Amino acid sequence: MDLFDVLSMIGGLAMFLYGMTVMGEGLEQSAGNKLKSILESLTSNPVKGFIMGLVVTAVIQSSSATTVMVVGFVNSGIMTLRQAINIIMGANVGTTITSWILSLAGIESGNIFIKLLKPSSFTPVLGLIGVVFYVFMKNSKRRDLGQILLGFLVLMSGMDIMSGAVAGLKDVPEFTNILLMFQNPVLGVLAGALLTAAVQSSSASVGILQALSVTGAITFGSAIPIVMGQNIGTTVTAMISSIGTNRNARRAALVHLYFNVVGTVICLVGFTAINAVFQFAFVDLPIDRTGIAIVHTAFNLICTAVMLPLAGMLEKLAYMTVPKEHTPQEKSLLDERLMVTPSVALEQAKRVSVEMAKRTQEAYSKAMGLLTVWSEEDAEFIRKVEDEVDVFEDALGTYLVKLSAKNLSADDSVELNVLLHTFSDIERISDHAKSILMSAQNLHQNEKLFSADAQHELGVVSAAVVEVLNLAIEAFSHLDLAAASRVEPLEQNVDRLCNKIRERHIMRLREGNCTQRQGMIFTDILSDLSRISDHCSNIAVSAIENNKATFDTHRYLNEIKTYDEDFRRYYEEYAAKYTLQS
Repeated sequence: MDLFDVLSMIGGLAMFLYGMTVMGEGLEQSAGNKLKSILESLTSNPVKGFIMGLVVTAVIQSSSATTVMVVGFVNSGIMTLRQAINIIMGANVGTTITSWILSLAGIESGNIFIKLLKPSSFTPVLGLIGVVFYVFMKNSKRRDLGQILLGFLVLMSGMDIMSGAVAGLKDVPEFTNILLMFQNPVLGVLAGALLTAAVQSSSASVGILQALSVTGAITFGSAIPIVMGQNIGTTVTAMISSIGTNRNARRAALVHLYFNVVGTVICLVGFTAINAVFQFAFVDLPIDRTGIAIVHTAFNLICTAVMLPLAGMLEKLAYMTVPKEHTPQEKSLLDERLMVTPSVALEQAKRVSVEMAKRTQEAYSKAMGLLTVWSEEDAEFIRKVEDEVDVFEDALGTYLVKLSAKNLSADDSVELNVLLHTFSDIERISDHAKSILMSAQNLHQNEKLFSADAQHELGVVSAAVVEVLNLAIEAFSHLDLAAASRVEPLEQNVDRLCNKIRERHIMRLREGNCTQRQGMIFTDILSDLSRISDHCSNIAVSAIENNKATFDTHRYLNEIKTYDEDFRRYYEEYAAKYTLQS
């Protein structure tokens, strides 16, 4: 093996790692919505949690990424430690998929149909299709598929280059002597752990081992402890990501470490003891790519079978290492660790936004109730919500800007745009709810309520605002375009009602049926209600216009008021529903 072989091996390794990254990103974007639905099905059921971890890891081709994501979930408080344990176990099995894909390169047969299964036979065709899809297609799904195919081509090409570069090592005695050292199980485990920690991926380090297997110098006896060590090395990523998290998230990272360390000890001691008795002949035989894939899968399946019933023990061990605190743990609702999988990070941002919107909706409802019956408890709730929403707005703004720099699918980009255009409107609605609270407080401090006519008028317009707020939140929460299309006609009716009520209010002032102070409070409340409905209109328009990949609010509003028959029909429907006494 000369200098040029070394350079070829380095280049092949670079292509291999890059191809794995590109293919993983393509798979992740293609399956973004599926990952969201998987997130929705979070459960404490061990089997379902295990399957979730397996599926997600098979999709994004990285158990490290899955575990980092799990640490983020636990840190955000949307997953318990027990749920995390089941998912981590599934992730360890899911990561074996890559080794089986890479093992296809080792197929040798004269049969033409079997030769067609060899990647060198079909990757050029897949690469050509990938180029066509990625370069010439506008459809985002096809571009994602093109990225997957191109990533696979680069991955397998890098694998072939590495294998060709190291093939000459079989005649180098020094290389053989180094591999003989790994017959010692402890050294083998250590070597596998260090290699995986360096490349930050067990799938990649197993692929490197598969490339080296073409030398014929790696035996089953040396490969088995190396593979076990690779599973330990992959825990480094999660351990690093847990720095700065709450205690539960650190426990999740430790569970990943303990699972692999305890599993390795059990399997290694068990295999060594059984081999000492039966003297397995295959231990000294050369191992190929398929053999490594079998060892990798068998180890993870055995580990899971042994450790799944002991999940409670792993949890206790994590609590022993990181004891409980008597003070409540802080939860980071928008954990940046989730950005390792942008579609999941976006879903969490959406969850926080929807929760913010619902709390704002509740604050508005309580604020209107204070106009008739004062409650210090409700007043404190409104103040607290307004403070929380202000904090959420700052956190969401920062989080979404960072997320926008990630590689997002077309659908996720649309949803992110909706969030960016919406969360400030939600914050302003909470401000108006607090403003209504202050008006109610002024009203009760002067011990003068509005007249029966004024209370009736506020009741009518408030009911209309409740409905427009419900429609806007429904449109935002589920990108419900049907609900969004009803918001603007109702918002126009709210404006109509507010204008009519102001006219009546002026008449009451002239007739002396209302004091000037009451009049100012009444006018402020009408202004708040009108502004709330305006913000609801902004929320609905952002959902509609972003769905069409455009954002021109004024053009949209002008068009529907002028040409849209549905707008007119809905407007008349709401005009009949919300009427004032004559």
